[in-house]
Amino acid sequence: MGKHVGGKLVLAGAVAAGAAVWAIKPRSFSDKQRHFAPSVPDVWYAHRGLHDAGSGLTPEYAAHSGEYVALARRCALRAGYGTADFSGSIAPENSLAAFAAACEAGFGIELDVQLTKDGRVVVVHDDNLLRVAGDPRKIADLTYEELSRIPLFPAPAKPGDAEAAPVADPVAAAQFAPQGYYQHVPLFVDVLRVIAGRVPVIVEYKFTDNAAWGERADELMEKGDQLLQAYDGPYVIESFHPGAVNWYKEHRPEVCRGQLAEPASLTGTGVKEWLAGLLAFDWISRPDFVAFDWHGGPSPQLRAARWMGAIPVSWTVRSADELAECDQYFDRHIFESFVPDSK
Repeated sequence: MGKHVGGKLVLAGAVAAGAAVWAIKPRSFSDKQRHFAPSVPDVWYAHRGLHDAGSGLTPEYAAHSGEYVALARRCALRAGYGTADFSGSIAPENSLAAFAAACEAGFGIELDVQLTKDGRVVVVHDDNLLRVAGDPRKIADLTYEELSRIPLFPAPAKPGDAEAAPVADPVAAAQFAPQGYYQHVPLFVDVLRVIAGRVPVIVEYKFTDNAAWGERADELMEKGDQLLQAYDGPYVIESFHPGAVNWYKEHRPEVCRGQLAEPASLTGTGVKEWLAGLLAFDWISRPDFVAFDWHGGPSPQLRAARWMGAIPVSWTVRSADELAECDQYFDRHIFESFVPDSK
């Protein structure tokens, strides 16, 4: 009886292990060959451009972020943005100036795309403008014309700031475009025009709910891809939403696609987030690469995906110490707030 039960347990374990491997299996090599799908270009990727204000420039990283901010400003100036005596932010995150600066420095770029109220594809990370402009309104509730009058990191923001100060009356402030130099949330088509194929780009399709899908999601995918099809330069796409990565699997299999994920606990985040962190939804997207929170480099699911052929890409490494801790687990890196040495 004991041997019989033991055999069943072994069989059940083997079946479970096989199902887990099937679930996280990336795109097959033969499928890549059939569709001539490229790999992720082997370069450093500047998170939201090479920026002098924005994410990652927190007190935690202040000791080494000065060199990074200075490089962003020098490169933005060299690209024709701002002036040397301008005391505010020249190249805030996800701005044309930040992307131009990354190109000048020779770094690849990672960026995020969303839809405005009037259906324009813009480059911005958060679903609102509070952190980057002191304006709590949502991207989906604003037209591009309105966004173009809202400066990113306006005064009193200064180079190296991670967050913008709240604006007292954002609606009134955005009635007219401010005087003088400023950067605003850009159109994706303008960003692609600035990059102009000079460096590779990782394009993240951004959604407020990675478990839902609707007309706006389809609209973002179709419009974003239309712009990329007209673009003459190297790019790959990624998303936390497996449906977005699956969209490329179904509609544009020749494009290199990546599944974004991060470690999650069953008790802390919920079942869906926990399963996503285990890469359990990769069967939907069959990605070419997995962009994973750098803290999760040693995780069994990432190691298994790498063993089966997925390229692991870290996000977001913010210091040389963090790089040293995770480098052995990843083949590509998305970085900010420090200047990496060339590999």
